[in-house]
Amino acid sequence: MKKIIAFGGSSSKNSINKQLATYAANLFKNVEIEVLDLNDYEMPVFSVDKEKENGIHNLAHEFYAKIGSADFIVLSLAEHNGAYSSAFKNTLDWASRINNKTFQQKPMLLLATSPGARGGGSVLDIAAKRFPFQGAEVKGTFSLPTFYENFDTVNGIINPELKNQLLEIIDAIEI
Repeated sequence: MKKIIAFGGSSSKNSINKQLATYAANLFKNVEIEVLDLNDYEMPVFSVDKEKENGIHNLAHEFYAKIGSADFIVLSLAEHNGAYSSAFKNTLDWASRINNKTFQQKPMLLLATSPGARGGGSVLDIAAKRFPFQGAEVKGTFSLPTFYENFDTVNGIINPELKNQLLEIIDAIEI
């Protein structure tokens, strides 16, 4: 059975991006799903000085190993001031010191959502262009606008048009 690693690029305990990533991962059939919490990989702010003094943080190695254990990644990014959250960027910075191809050539569904009408569109654009350089094979992207109007914790995406868009993307992906 193929394994999906799903996570939100946010440190919020009630991360809407973690909710979206979990929901999307569960739309795939006949897979094992492991949902990561970015809070489990909280490390000091990356700097070359800290790396020189203490080496690459153990949590970076754990995160990198989790990515390596996946057959497919579902990642939904939070947008902070138009870019990645600092928590996600820091995890990525540390893990990239192990291997700049942090995503290890894994296929990925890249998502974003926010309470606003653009649904994290800026961070999604940045990541879709950047992640292939870091070893991601981006197989699809999807932005969910106005999260609280279009998502329900019981039913997932409740806007039929948006739900169909995501389902079409997932149906086109072979894991």
